[in-house]
Amino acid sequence: MEADFIIVGAGSSGCVLANRLSENPKHKVLLIEAGGRDTYPWIHVPAGYFKTMMNPGYDWCYKTEPVPGLNRKVINWPRGKVLGGSSALNGLLYVRGQAEDYDRWRQMGNSGWGWDDVLPYFKRSEGNERGEDALHGGDGPLGVSDPRYTHPICDAWIKAAQQAGYPANDDINGVSQEGVGYYQLTIRNGRRCSTAVGYLNPVKSRPNLEIVTRAQVRKVVLEGKRAVGVEITDKAGEVRILKARREVVLSSGAVGSPQILMLSGIGNGAELRKAGVAPNHDLPGVGKNLQDHLQARTTFKTRNTTVNDEVRSLFAKMKTAMRYGLSRNGPMTMGASMVAGFLRTSPDEATPDIQFHINPWSADSPAEGVHPFSAFTATVCVLRPTSKGEITLAGPDPLSAPKIQPNYLATEDDCRRTVEGVRISRNIARQGALAGEITEEFRPPRDLNLDDFDATLDWVRDNTTTVYHPTGSCRMGADAMAVVDARLRVQGIDGLRVVDCSIMPEIVSGNTNAPAVMIGEKASDMIMEDARRA
Repeated sequence: MEADFIIVGAGSSGCVLANRLSENPKHKVLLIEAGGRDTYPWIHVPAGYFKTMMNPGYDWCYKTEPVPGLNRKVINWPRGKVLGGSSALNGLLYVRGQAEDYDRWRQMGNSGWGWDDVLPYFKRSEGNERGEDALHGGDGPLGVSDPRYTHPICDAWIKAAQQAGYPANDDINGVSQEGVGYYQLTIRNGRRCSTAVGYLNPVKSRPNLEIVTRAQVRKVVLEGKRAVGVEITDKAGEVRILKARREVVLSSGAVGSPQILMLSGIGNGAELRKAGVAPNHDLPGVGKNLQDHLQARTTFKTRNTTVNDEVRSLFAKMKTAMRYGLSRNGPMTMGASMVAGFLRTSPDEATPDIQFHINPWSADSPAEGVHPFSAFTATVCVLRPTSKGEITLAGPDPLSAPKIQPNYLATEDDCRRTVEGVRISRNIARQGALAGEITEEFRPPRDLNLDDFDATLDWVRDNTTTVYHPTGSCRMGADAMAVVDARLRVQGIDGLRVVDCSIMPEIVSGNTNAPAVMIGEKASDMIMEDARRA
């Protein structure tokens, strides 16, 4: 099997690439996905992440190494293993980040990645039900909509946040990110709009596009310093080589892309030898610079019912399912969060430095189900963490998961901002609009003195988890630790690019799915431009 372009990974960026690169009928495009097709019905129900996360049929089910900053806890790291990738099982929140994020990328030497450069690609991708304007697209492939279901506890939190001095904001992707308001979601007509739905399904019958599922890429095949194809294990268990006439593009995410590079002998030579892989090209930054958002989950028991009560009993579940089936409304249309809060921990901050996700339900994790009491959750994360981790190989076996060390809360700055975020959460909860609704400060307990920094930080270490935003492990840049250049070409290897969130030089100030789609859009233009010049 041979193609002009081989795309490895049919996720948030890979499906975008498959659509755009196959627009030219002269180019044969081969899209390879380790998971299966997105036929599982729960994938397409917005709240289906309760059924898909930590489900080995659709999730890689990664786990971190014990994290020193979290008292040696091991954290589950869900990543999509299906057409659509993580966009098929994420929380559906449409967040771009701050304009300043991308301007910093450009200032770090990545020409063409400033806000003015990337905005057209956000707009091109976006099919916002509010319509097109100077900052939004109205007819793009990625459906974006306002929530179809809201809850009184969310409205109360918004009012309480305003009473605490924070502004309202009905468009966190607008002129300013700062403030509190409802998230928009990647939903169209009450159903999840993954990139497989928005980008791949409309073009899957193109004769020059071939989609291969249940094919595990073992490594990139190199001839000298040029990528000429990939080695896969197909669904029958046979090892095969697929040839690329022009380029191999890795779009396997912040875990998968560096893993494939390292299995191909591209990475830190000494570390590769230690893992049993013969080095082909020394590129020490592969797998380094790993960043993720870490959320502290503050939870409050309530006087009135929340979604916990609407989904706990069999009768309640049937009622909720019927509501969704008849009207595409109700709790089954929820994203992983309903209300956003982009706030500053200090007036001295130029832009928001923490993010809240407000949920009218509570759980230890989506996969474990809701708590057996009425409650809501206000999670808080540091938007631009300074802690950095790494991805390394566990050994030479392509079927073995790599080692993931996110190194959360490794810096004083991250610790300070997280603790301040927990204090802000309690302060908002005690405002008049919300205090009367709360029967118990469940996490952290009321008797925890948040003025005691060390005690609060210790609580944080035991009550935090990922927001599922791994980035940065194939960093874009021009220095010795950069993995790709500003056109996303792997440094020192011809015919090989990385196109996914792993290329972020710094994590963006918010959720990462919309930026992943933008990266795919922008990369597709760069790839086609370079192909025309060749």
